[in-house]
Amino acid sequence: MKKKLLSIVLAASMVTAVAAGCGKGSDEGGGKSDKPVELVFWHSMGGAGGEAITKMVEDFNKAHTDIKVKAEYQGSYDDAINKMKSSQQGNAGPDVMQLYDIGTRWMIDSGYALPMQQFVDEDKFDLSTLEKNILGYYTVNDKLNSMPFNSSTPILYYNKNAFKEAGLDPEKAPKTMKEVKEIAAKLTKKDGDKVSQYGYSMAVYGWFFEQFAAKQGLEFANNGNGRKDKATTVEFDKNGAGLNIFKMWKELYDTGNAGNFGRKTADTQNAFNAGKTAMMIDSTAVLNSVIKGVDGKFEVGTAFLPTINEGDKGGVSIGGGSLWIMDKKDKNRGKAAWEFIKFMVSPEQQVFWHKSTGYFPITQKAYDVQEMKDHLKKYPQFQTAIDQLHASPVESRGALLGVFPEARQVVETQIESLLQNKITPEEAVEKAATTINSALEKYNKANK
Repeated sequence: MKKKLLSIVLAASMVTAVAAGCGKGSDEGGGKSDKPVELVFWHSMGGAGGEAITKMVEDFNKAHTDIKVKAEYQGSYDDAINKMKSSQQGNAGPDVMQLYDIGTRWMIDSGYALPMQQFVDEDKFDLSTLEKNILGYYTVNDKLNSMPFNSSTPILYYNKNAFKEAGLDPEKAPKTMKEVKEIAAKLTKKDGDKVSQYGYSMAVYGWFFEQFAAKQGLEFANNGNGRKDKATTVEFDKNGAGLNIFKMWKELYDTGNAGNFGRKTADTQNAFNAGKTAMMIDSTAVLNSVIKGVDGKFEVGTAFLPTINEGDKGGVSIGGGSLWIMDKKDKNRGKAAWEFIKFMVSPEQQVFWHKSTGYFPITQKAYDVQEMKDHLKKYPQFQTAIDQLHASPVESRGALLGVFPEARQVVETQIESLLQNKITPEEAVEKAATTINSALEKYNKANK
């Protein structure tokens, strides 16, 4: 009898122990723990962006006792991707990752992340308040893959004082690249062969090539810019987009009125701030730093990205990056990551983020916040970016390529060769298309 009783007690103890163990949580997130869920957030924001993220994460942690987020800077986006690939071998990567826009196709194909749409649907989260053109880039087959976070578009920056000195109306910025060419001639200042102020400049940047293609309303790649199906070839060599861009770039540069300060956009920006160029194309994200850099030396004007042709009906595509929830095979961690992302895109946080960095608020509700209204009143230049975003058709949202980082470098190499008179615009188009198509073929074979 004693043995039987002892067996019953032992069995009951084991059941209790198992139940207690289950209560502490499992890979399926079946229970809750007294300890906060700890999340790792990888980002690639240095400077003001990094400081803003640190503050946002601190505020989140203070407001959420059940979740603790640790933000870790990973260097450039490319550095972060390489670390991500290595970390996946031991499931040691982050819970949330910031990735640049052109890494979207790669991340989808990798299978490393969970689609954001899953969390949106489960939580019945209202996406209608977010900017549709920004959401559009990260939406494929009606499924949102990641949450937009640091979003930007290119705009024209110009020196209003220089316009006045040249007898130009400072409230009338050029709307086409033909007008840019004409106005640049009037703005350029020369002392013999030495140029003290170029009329216009833009960095040798593949993103600008993509933007001018979108502005023409033409696709960069086939299969609906890689959205109906994976892109297998580029389209810019067939639809005329590439040739129009290369010709425009070369003709403008050959006038001697357009400066070339290399691939780094910061170098062109510094030239503009110092008055060495009177107009430039750059991201909306640098507006704050431009205004601070100019420091009152002249009034900064902003305008839409000029069109290449008079009747172009396209718009601009979103640049920047988004937030991905990595698949850690743990429902509790996934839900915690979703709570963190909702916080990061809330109106108040997006106003703080915009004021700190210059990136777009991705939610329209941010413009109802008084702090944002005051900010726009102080810096009306940013209204240009908002108007341009809303005026852009969703069809101009940009392409998805698994080899986009390489594609940009290929385009930049061709632009440099073109400006150095090593190749013609026609040859630049052919070489860029051939090289990118070859990379696409290899990528698609490896990612069936």
